[in-house]
Amino acid sequence: MKFFKYWVFASGLGLSMFALIAAGMAACGGGGGTDTVAAASSTDSTVVTTPSTGTSTVPTTTGTVSLKVTEVAKGLNSPWGLAFLPDGSMLVTERGGSLRLVSSQGAISAAISGVPAVNSAGQGGLLDVAIDPSFASNQRIYLSFSENDATNSSINSTAVARAQLNTTSLQLSNVQVIYRQLPKVASNGHYGSRLVFDKNGYLFVTLGDRQSNDQRGFAQDLNRGNGKVARITTDGAAAPGNPFAGNAAAQPELWSYGHRNPQGAALHPGTGELWINEHGPQGGDELNVVRAGKNYGWPIICWGQEYGTTTQVGEGTSKAGMEQPVSYWLTRDGSAYTSGSKSSIAPSGLMVYNGDKFPEFQGNVFLGALAGTALWRITLGGADGTTELARERLLAQRSERIRDVRQGPDGWIYLLTDGTGDAGKLLRLTR
Repeated sequence: MKFFKYWVFASGLGLSMFALIAAGMAACGGGGGTDTVAAASSTDSTVVTTPSTGTSTVPTTTGTVSLKVTEVAKGLNSPWGLAFLPDGSMLVTERGGSLRLVSSQGAISAAISGVPAVNSAGQGGLLDVAIDPSFASNQRIYLSFSENDATNSSINSTAVARAQLNTTSLQLSNVQVIYRQLPKVASNGHYGSRLVFDKNGYLFVTLGDRQSNDQRGFAQDLNRGNGKVARITTDGAAAPGNPFAGNAAAQPELWSYGHRNPQGAALHPGTGELWINEHGPQGGDELNVVRAGKNYGWPIICWGQEYGTTTQVGEGTSKAGMEQPVSYWLTRDGSAYTSGSKSSIAPSGLMVYNGDKFPEFQGNVFLGALAGTALWRITLGGADGTTELARERLLAQRSERIRDVRQGPDGWIYLLTDGTGDAGKLLRLTR
């Protein structure tokens, strides 16, 4: 194993604060050897808070939490999704179309057979993986992936397949596509594709707006799958209690709409609500609580800009009947935006911590950043726990694209880094 140490500020833990004036910070869009790295500088562990006044504050440096980063496994090719099996081993998807079994010690299996054919062009491929809540008895898993149309390979969409996994023979059987984002369109981007089971055993599926300018407006159209969150049964039917049931102008599987490209999703362990992060355009990456029937605004409102310009997307940053995010980013490193072009962290992977290994992090949201090459920690508060109190940028010194973030059954935090050409890694954060 390879070890690194980082010293990070413990924000939101009763530390004293001093105010800094800032503008525009409100809510949007199995290796070997041992190594030690010097403590990260303050620029590698940036802590800011964003109260409603727009004033940014940072805590003093009294008190630290030591994070040790262990490279559990190396040699993964564009890993995208991570899920834990009951025995502590892990399933990891590789975007090119391979599914791997990784032992708790970091041994990577050969590719598991039976994975559906994927369209791996652009942002597509084999994406997320989820374990059935009754896996111990039914051995079922669920895969999201970009699927070509059966008769027209120029169009595609996100699809979800159900299968039974044999971990001994490394085979999938009884593979069945249970859900498809419709209609399929000619695009190789913005698939969304995270899978999360709710507390009733129904499956949330995040769906991207399909990226192109002629498609993104359909995020507001309830009769199309662009830019939505769906909620389905394990057979792929609309889940009971979905908000648009009985609406002839809406797809019954839909849960929420007005999303751009949600690539991180997690169920809050306390409230049972779905949280997602989603890519903004140029700036405007968002963290959202996703509630039944709500409209999250894209592309009518957004905190970001059109690419290559300083032009605001849509009509502005707010509109009646459209939800505001819990948090958003206007710059890649989280610094205050003042003017000119905004930039994106490109969020992916999301987790709400509730383990016993980091009591200081209870209820904190962690999300990975691709373009921003960091792990963000968000401290929450307020009456319903959805007010951002502080944010902290971790692991920036490693300069790695963090694709997925999961809490392991052991209470430690696991990350996938998005390296190509067998450069992807599975990391574990411990004390």
